[in-house]
Amino acid sequence: MRPLTEREIRTAFVNCTKGEAKRLSIPHDLAERPWDDLDFLGWRDPQAPHRAYLATELDGRPTALALRCPTNTPWQTRSSMCSMCLTTHTGGVSLMVAAKAGKAGQQGNSVGAYICSDLACPLYVRGKKDAGIGARLHESLTLEEKILRTVTNLTAFIAKVTT
Repeated sequence: MRPLTEREIRTAFVNCTKGEAKRLSIPHDLAERPWDDLDFLGWRDPQAPHRAYLATELDGRPTALALRCPTNTPWQTRSSMCSMCLTTHTGGVSLMVAAKAGKAGQQGNSVGAYICSDLACPLYVRGKKDAGIGARLHESLTLEEKILRTVTNLTAFIAKVTT
């Protein structure tokens, strides 16, 4: 993924208003992010732990989503699998909910997916971040195929938000 600027990220949000996008928290360390290892940039809002965001490029254009997620859940000790990267975590997967884009979102419609709580899916897939023993199931897929699967899952989730 190519590095995105703060301005590109703020203008890429498809499921919040321009005012909301202007006020939300963008990471200050964009220049230090491992862009070559990212299929999407994901982060949690340090001032609002129930808010998370992700930004990626679709068809050469930045696209970003605002997400809501629980701050604590009673099932955090259970092992769960991320629906994006298929990494299994004990307590490290959260249901993240995105308001649908446009009128549907204004009417309260939303879409959810179980995603790594730290939104570090691209790093787990590439083995750059460890989720613990047994977190990545042994697969015969190549790294490129695993990356493609993660991107396909992310693209499908964004399509549900935007349609």
